[in-house]
Amino acid sequence: MSVNPKLQDALTDQLFQAILLLQNKEDCYQFFEDICTIGELKSLVQRLEVARMLSEGYIYDAIVERTGASTATISRVKRCLNYGADGYKIILERLKNAEKNKE
Repeated sequence: MSVNPKLQDALTDQLFQAILLLQNKEDCYQFFEDICTIGELKSLVQRLEVARMLSEGYIYDAIVERTGASTATISRVKRCLNYGADGYKIILERLKNAEKNKE
């Protein structure tokens, strides 16, 4: 998978490198609290949960009820799951594997 050239630049590389240097959940909470507004962070959290629920076959009504996401947000995430860069698919699979390994 190649990187979208419209997204790639030195400043974005710096941000992603910074994220890769986070070592634990506490680091993540501290960094994201500083770099994002609460609303921005909640939007990211919501989109990931929408992606998880879509990948597990939930219907829009159930997703709206659980996440509060708009149908437009759900549609956008679904489009990314079906036609995007596979970022959601990669991380959802890794999250599943991490959960299995905890058991």
